[in-house]
Amino acid sequence: MSESSTTGRGPTAFPWIKGSLTLLGTLALCIGQTACQPSRTSDRLIVASAGRISALDPARANTFGALQLLSAIGDTLYKRSANGDLQPSLASALPEISADGRTITIPLREDVLFHDGTRFDAEAMAFSLRRFLRIGRLNYIVGGRITAVETPKPFQLRLQLSRPSTSLVNLLTSTNLTPVSPTAYSDYANRALNDRFVGTGPYRLTHFRAVEQRLEPFDQYWGEPPRNAGLEMIYLSNSTALFGAMRSGEVDVLLSDAIDEDQRLALNRLADKGTLREGKGPALVIGYITLLSNAPPFQDPRVRRAMALSLDRDLISQRVSHGLRPPLRSLVPPGLAGGEGDPWPSLNIAKARTLLQDAGYCNGRVLSVPFTYRSNVPADRLMALIWQTQLQRDLPDCLALDLDGVESTTVYRQLGDGAFAAVMLDWRGPYPDPEAYLSPLLSCDVSRGFICERGEAAKSGSFWTAPGLDQALQQSDRSRGRKRLQDLDVIETQAAQGAAYIPVWLVTARAWSQRGVATPEFDGNGQVKLAQLEEVPQ
Repeated sequence: MSESSTTGRGPTAFPWIKGSLTLLGTLALCIGQTACQPSRTSDRLIVASAGRISALDPARANTFGALQLLSAIGDTLYKRSANGDLQPSLASALPEISADGRTITIPLREDVLFHDGTRFDAEAMAFSLRRFLRIGRLNYIVGGRITAVETPKPFQLRLQLSRPSTSLVNLLTSTNLTPVSPTAYSDYANRALNDRFVGTGPYRLTHFRAVEQRLEPFDQYWGEPPRNAGLEMIYLSNSTALFGAMRSGEVDVLLSDAIDEDQRLALNRLADKGTLREGKGPALVIGYITLLSNAPPFQDPRVRRAMALSLDRDLISQRVSHGLRPPLRSLVPPGLAGGEGDPWPSLNIAKARTLLQDAGYCNGRVLSVPFTYRSNVPADRLMALIWQTQLQRDLPDCLALDLDGVESTTVYRQLGDGAFAAVMLDWRGPYPDPEAYLSPLLSCDVSRGFICERGEAAKSGSFWTAPGLDQALQQSDRSRGRKRLQDLDVIETQAAQGAAYIPVWLVTARAWSQRGVATPEFDGNGQVKLAQLEEVPQ
């Protein structure tokens, strides 16, 4: 990482190149040529991240990059502050909940316009909610809780629920519920619109490609205007390219959890020296292993429990991330209510050996487990290699991992088909609530004993459930306070005993900026507040 520029943002500013040579091409060229410093023709900040954006529609978006972008060009009814407080955004006040918990009334702001100049009101919000319920890729997060969306007054929204739901208020902060203009989306009420967006946010989208977007301030925004002249969002798939772009000053801000761990550590150290600025957000991403419970060898719960007991999380955390990804023994991040416990067991090789022996392994019979990691996620590969080596040391006569790297889109496409006996994944809840972590992994619509035949547990690739577990999930979402914490603890304890999932580590949201740009700040949903990025004295 080179020293930061001493002349403002100097080399961080790129012109928007027209014709065949795009901004992205310029970046690729400059990364390999340290003397490349094009003259500044734009005041827009350049923000880099990993991957690409293929689905910009709030009803379809499910990647970090897409949700981060939508948070800048759209608004939600409510937001979570960094300390977890619920704050009205498009809503004008906190929601009113009826005595029986089945009706939620939300007053709306009356001074909001969409980017096409049309008015935001209750009908517009209802249009977007109903659209999400019909075509939303993540509409299961609603879980059948909303039975009707009503508009009793022009600026009043009313939700009728099938049952009381403690987590529903947090759900209203989800970026997937970002409203879109009914006028602009009139032909897309029942299908996705992935390459354009018309919302209410502080920026409007003026250029879109999967690997680059231009955001310009919306001059009729209802709230505080952006503190910058606009943003150029770029996406690179190569960790070295991202690291090099930040190091050479070719980008102003780096938003990425998909860079190599050694490079992440280098960025942290440069921030400690004052060469860069580093912002930290809430730890809302969990890394975990899914075991296929409806087929050998993990049809046997003893083998699943042995796998959980054989995992040296402390070793993996240090070797993979130098401790930046702390060990995790819960499916719920500890920063959320209900995530304070550690129901999953810690390393115990003796117990793992006993369980494997009871299942017929060891003593001349080694269980070889096909273990899949996402080949495009550097941390996954390191984790798999370290666990494989650790098992060769601790259980060489009982258990071995046969590693296979598969690109992440293929993993997600085949997960619900039961294609992977054991696979490393991660999950970031679409809203900050235990429900958003437990239901996507554990809920089940149709079950047979301990096998989930249809539901989220099947789609997640584990196919595991337990009698009464789905009812317990619903009960936990009805309860409040201490009772809810007790219900959540029961659910996680049961899931830990089932051992179809093995939590591995926790990931804290991070972003880096050059010294001439303010330290990135995060909201309570783990997204950078892009509108607050601004140039500052060095």
